[in-house]
Amino acid sequence: AIINEAEFIQCMKENVIAGAGLDTQEMEPPKPDSDLWKLDNVFLTPHIGWRRLETRQRLVDMTTDNIDHYIKGELQNVVN
Repeated sequence: AIINEAEFIQCMKENVIAGAGLDTQEMEPPKPDSDLWKLDNVFLTPHIGWRRLETRQRLVDMTTDNIDHYIKGELQNVVN
């Protein structure tokens, strides 16, 4: 997981974070008694954002662009 869901929920309850939209959770879908369902400042969406043709095409374009740059020795999207 990218975040600790329990800590995230606590931050949302305390308004440390004003709001969030999530399309993935530790368990999909969250359990019926999960606090994620009860938070007014959290929006849950089904994990299907990749299904649109435009999204998949953008992913293919980004991948080929990254490969082209790598072959040329030009680093991009570097993460430390």
